[in-house]
Amino acid sequence: MPRSGLALSLMGLLGFVLGGCMQSTLQPASDASLTPRDRQLLAHAPYAQATVPETYRRHVVDYTRKEAPGSVLVDTDARYLYYVMPGGKAIRYGVAVGEEALAFSGVATVGRMAEWPDWIPTAEIQARLGPYPKRIPGGPANPLGARALYLYESNKDTLYRIHGTNQPEYIGQAISSGCIRMTNEDVIDLFERVRTGATVVVLPPAGQRGWAGPFAGRRI
Repeated sequence: MPRSGLALSLMGLLGFVLGGCMQSTLQPASDASLTPRDRQLLAHAPYAQATVPETYRRHVVDYTRKEAPGSVLVDTDARYLYYVMPGGKAIRYGVAVGEEALAFSGVATVGRMAEWPDWIPTAEIQARLGPYPKRIPGGPANPLGARALYLYESNKDTLYRIHGTNQPEYIGQAISSGCIRMTNEDVIDLFERVRTGATVVVLPPAGQRGWAGPFAGRRI
């Protein structure tokens, strides 16, 4: 789709509200998607376990928008990620999103996917939050957590990710450096559903004025 088309589509998303009379059903967390490696690493996670508020736990909800099944939509203000299913339903997960100055919004595709990915801090991250090693191996102490979905535009890595976290206590907050964080259990569940090439729509904060292209804001 041309940029102009993307712009019009994104502007149409600004009025998006999934609240109101939506029906939702809490979906009990399941470890069915965990591999033996997942179980081993998560059993010895070096971070404190957090009790995620029920509203940010996994739910099956009504979904009335027009995104195709298999798509992902992130409601930045509400701190929800929706995986769209057939029949007017979606799985809703709680997420942590970027601080407003660092926030990502736009339309992308899942360019690649990785299990327990390594993290290579960018120069910007090193300057702002470092120092970090040049590469941090994948594992439960890694900020990318158990899985990562790499967001691409026109076959180019945007440097934004949907990924797990070693700080589950921040789910439901705007705290990250631009990426979209999920609990490790939820990102593993999402990873099993999403396919490479899937469309990802991230709505801008309601207070963000104007539109500077599909990837406004700083990248990490």
